[in-house]
Amino acid sequence: MNSILQYLKTHGERLDTEIAEATGLTLAKTRAQLAELAAKREIMVCQSTRYEKGKKIEGLKCRLAGFIPPAAPGRKSKSQLKIS
Repeated sequence: MNSILQYLKTHGERLDTEIAEATGLTLAKTRAQLAELAAKREIMVCQSTRYEKGKKIEGLKCRLAGFIPPAAPGRKSKSQLKIS
């Protein structure tokens, strides 16, 4: 489970299939560990359906719970700037 947490910390939000491929675990083992981590509230999991080239891809999207990624570098839109 530590390998999954470390992977999510490094790469951010990912699908369960991507996590399984990167950690070298089977998809079934990965999903079982993701369920354990979600029960402990260490990660957040949601169902995801997306279409790539007309092909339906269903999976679990996972990310660390309570983790807010840093803001992207570059200019910000005017709506994000505070006006005093």
